[in-house]
Amino acid sequence: MTRPVAGRAVAVGVGSLAARVAYAGLRRRAGDGSRWERINHRGRTLTLLEGPALATGAAAAVALTPALPARARAAAAIAILGAGAIGAYDDLGGLRTQQAKGFAGHLAALREGRVTSGAVKAVGIGTTSLVAAALVSRGPRDALLGGAVVAGFANLVNLFDLRPGRAIKVGLLHAPLIAVPGAGGALLAGPLGAAGALLPVDLREEAMLGDAGANALGAALGTAVLLRYGTRGRIAHLVGLAALTAASEKISFTQVIASTPPLRWLDELGRTVPAPAP
Repeated sequence: MTRPVAGRAVAVGVGSLAARVAYAGLRRRAGDGSRWERINHRGRTLTLLEGPALATGAAAAVALTPALPARARAAAAIAILGAGAIGAYDDLGGLRTQQAKGFAGHLAALREGRVTSGAVKAVGIGTTSLVAAALVSRGPRDALLGGAVVAGFANLVNLFDLRPGRAIKVGLLHAPLIAVPGAGGALLAGPLGAAGALLPVDLREEAMLGDAGANALGAALGTAVLLRYGTRGRIAHLVGLAALTAASEKISFTQVIASTPPLRWLDELGRTVPAPAP
């Protein structure tokens, strides 16, 4: 037991260090960084470079996690980097003239013959998720279910990236699973280490995950599910993901969190309130 725990602790450390180094390096190379800047809900200018840093740190940590099976390592790398790259495409503008809101909006646009950035993301992340799932599945049915689970988690975490630290906290709620025996727990260590390392800049409203980071973190969570569960577990997770995604089309998660004291406390935990932007 001591050796697996030590290995996962190392993976957490590698993910944390890699994410911090990647973030610092990306900030230096970005110059004025205007291409990666966005305005948040309070009107403050943030950088989206946190997202690529998380994806890079998570993938690096997975590659170096001790005792992780080769197929699991490859599946996680494909899912994380694929979701991160496709998310970055959307962060940088995507199809600027072909936008729609929500899953239903993207479907409606497709019926009208318009291809939106959301549709491109769905196809791209769906494809990389399916490839990743195929590496750790017993047959076509489980691979299809697994691909949907990974893509569903990538989308779900992205839905929470609306307030400082919220999406990362959703990921970190899974931290106890790192201690669970098996490849799923081992895989989570590095990505959650990377997420935890970037939480402070997110809470200070210096940076945000954007699609690149949120999709990558969600893909890591989804891949961990595939390593732990077979057909029934994948179906159960897929039903839950579908229900939450459908609910997001009708209700505001932000309003639900704000009106539920325990959730509001957790959501606001650690946030600082910087001085108003000049």
